[in-house]
Amino acid sequence: MRERKRIAHLLITDVTLPKAERITAQVRLSAGRHHTLDLPLPLGGGKLWQTPKSIVAAIDTLLEDHTDAEIADILNQRGLTSGKGLPFHRLLVRDIRQDYQLTSRYDRLRDRGLLTAHELAELLDVSVPTIWKWHRAGLLEGEKYNDKNACLYSQPGPNPPHVQQGVRLDHRRPATTTSKRTR
Repeated sequence: MRERKRIAHLLITDVTLPKAERITAQVRLSAGRHHTLDLPLPLGGGKLWQTPKSIVAAIDTLLEDHTDAEIADILNQRGLTSGKGLPFHRLLVRDIRQDYQLTSRYDRLRDRGLLTAHELAELLDVSVPTIWKWHRAGLLEGEKYNDKNACLYSQPGPNPPHVQQGVRLDHRRPATTTSKRTR
């Protein structure tokens, strides 16, 4: 190693490294010749693992119609990986959404005018469980905003469902009457 350093010292007159956006090394050899090496700057620690902008843009677009877990499945089906080369999962999508300050699915649906179950229940003067029953029965339209199947609901329009609509009467037990015994 010592001899290599001596040889390099005999051959190289000087090396100039100008400060720039790229690494440019100008090497002058003792015989009068010179060489220029031009290399890109290495990425810093966090930049190596940063999520590519194309994936962040895809997540932003997919948030219009999908939850975090659904987005992770779609990205994995497309063969995309995170900045660290790992497959996506719902928590990773959530973290990317928060880190890049993307508008959440909930906020996007609220901006479209969708209502919570509590707001719709108050508007229709019914209970929240009634709203849920009507949604399961297909009487109200709702869109999932998270992976726990929580929904926001569209305004029902001029003909909203009415109480007891969507309840199947054939599954209800008949009323029982009690008779008093006389002695």
